[in-house]
Amino acid sequence: MGALETRTRTRRRAVPWAVLALWIGLLAAVAPFAAKLADVQHDRVTDYLPASADSTRVARIQDRLPGGETTELVLVYHRDGGLTAADRARAGEQLARIAGRHTLTATPRGVTSADGTTLMYPVASNEPGTDEDARNALVDDVREVARGGDGLSVQVGGPGALATDAAGVYASLGGPLLYTTVAVVALLLILIYRSPVLWLLPLVVAGVADFLSTGVAYGLHQVFGTAVSGQNSGVMTILVFGAGTDYALLLVSRYREELRRHERPYDAMLAALRGCGPAVLASCATVAAGLLCLLAADLNSSRGMGPLGTVGVLCALAAMLTLLPALLVLLGRRVFWPLVPAHGSTPRARRSLFAAMGTSAGRRPLAVLAGGAALLGALALGALNLPGGLKQTDTFVDRPESVAAVQTLARAFPERSSQPITVITPAGRADATLDAVRAVRGVDSAGPGRTGDGWTEISVIARGTPQSAAETRTIEDLRHALPGSYVGGPSAQQLDLVDTDARDRLVVVPLVLASVLLILVLLLRSLVAPLMLVAAVVAVWGAALGIGGLVFGPLFGFGGTDPGLGLLSFVFLVALGVDYGIFLMHRMREESARGAQPSAAALTALRTTGGVIASAGLVLAATFAVLTDMGLVQLVELGFVIAVGVLLDTFLVRTYLVTSASVALGRKVWWPGPLSRTPAPARTERQPEPV
Repeated sequence: MGALETRTRTRRRAVPWAVLALWIGLLAAVAPFAAKLADVQHDRVTDYLPASADSTRVARIQDRLPGGETTELVLVYHRDGGLTAADRARAGEQLARIAGRHTLTATPRGVTSADGTTLMYPVASNEPGTDEDARNALVDDVREVARGGDGLSVQVGGPGALATDAAGVYASLGGPLLYTTVAVVALLLILIYRSPVLWLLPLVVAGVADFLSTGVAYGLHQVFGTAVSGQNSGVMTILVFGAGTDYALLLVSRYREELRRHERPYDAMLAALRGCGPAVLASCATVAAGLLCLLAADLNSSRGMGPLGTVGVLCALAAMLTLLPALLVLLGRRVFWPLVPAHGSTPRARRSLFAAMGTSAGRRPLAVLAGGAALLGALALGALNLPGGLKQTDTFVDRPESVAAVQTLARAFPERSSQPITVITPAGRADATLDAVRAVRGVDSAGPGRTGDGWTEISVIARGTPQSAAETRTIEDLRHALPGSYVGGPSAQQLDLVDTDARDRLVVVPLVLASVLLILVLLLRSLVAPLMLVAAVVAVWGAALGIGGLVFGPLFGFGGTDPGLGLLSFVFLVALGVDYGIFLMHRMREESARGAQPSAAALTALRTTGGVIASAGLVLAATFAVLTDMGLVQLVELGFVIAVGVLLDTFLVRTYLVTSASVALGRKVWWPGPLSRTPAPARTERQPEPV
């Protein structure tokens, strides 16, 4: 017996050290690849466009034409009182310097506005090709040369300048996003744990998981060609810290509870993993399944976010269920100092906020359920006030020079576009296509461009200003009149984004609902409880979008809504929101299996998991709220809607609506499982520790 006990103790000491050694080896193995992720991150147009749209085909064919991808700029010279001869001479001198420093596709020709206040010079170069750094260097150099003064303003705009300004925002995401996320999570963990040491462990483990995810993401890119963009890699970091910290909070809470029942930390951790492991695994599975449904999207940016987001949550799960337990066991009970849970002790009795909230929900469950549903429905009506589609010039929170140039041109040239529409046609039909283009209503001018690889490029100027209703009609008319040709360019790209997002919603949303529902059915062995949880998160999504509609335009001053907001916020809120339902319902099922009556099981589950769910919800909402401090409107909108939705889900839906619905349904909530038919045999109840 003594030898067996000795071997058991040796194993208990060896397992955590072995886990720690495995993680050190794993991190050493992925380190060379993690450092390379930034090198394969691209924010080119084709990384975001719909995969099968005309505008995507145009962009890809342009890459194969002589000179490769074209960087198109517009130099805008403006003086309020009218341009002078000296202004025109300065513009000519600057254009000559630019032509001398860079290879341009054609000699720039100026166009003067009718009121004489603005002079526009379109400038195009194939010099950078598809190299984003080279494109940014070209734009920066042109801006260095093109300078105003003495009342003359000079602005550099056009698609190339807009892309460079957007790339600058995405480049700033990496460092500030990571540091801000870490700071926010650290602050919340300190407040939650009230311990000088404990808060550091989940944070360090989340950082390890984030490092691992970057290496795995690089591997995905190398093996499968998964697109890595600034938006996708930023969201991956948010998911690692947000979801990972949620898993840590649930595990640590259960571990502290088990330390009061088990003398050795190793045994307590095994019990904690057995108790909360299924809920954490199911939680991760719902998020991963929901994100992988994005692979069915036709939008490149959405489809790339699926595997990267999945990598993030899986790395977070692996770290929180292996590395974090090993560190907690090695450090022992003292890691909880000064609130150390002693073996055999009883948690100090105190009034639980969630017990009081659960009791209030349990007294009149139907009234609470009806009132909460009415509130969510009223908030969802705010979605009718969401601003229209987000124009390219409205994508920046702070107006950069490229946007200012577009706005100046729109005022000076209301009768024509300053942004060309590109038509790609088979080279053998180039002349006939050019004649057909010029015959289309709304076309101001058109001219042939490069020819190569069996295709010819035609540049079209519409009479309508960029992304106006008139220009949109011209693009649609061109596509209708030119079968066998492709119509692209910045405005066509925005049009395709809207159309493709509508298609993706019809495909992805049912897939997300079906996959999440299936996982919940397998975990809870019920149909009613999963349907209740899914209905709750869908209602939260609608209410969060409605709140966005109430603030985006009137309060934030946003001129539009990103086309992908509805789909991405749905995927994240449904997949992440169900997490908290899993935590609550899994504990409720445990209590029911021990023989507790339905109402008692529901209230006990809320009392024991309410604090964890609230803490996890605050952390997750705070991590996504970090996106609201970024410089792109689409990131601000996405972060705001998800953060608001998580808070609604945490403090209204889980606390009141799911609890009251469970009390009202009684054992029917577990239908058609065995718990719905006969009372479970009474077992000796252990007193759970309120959190």
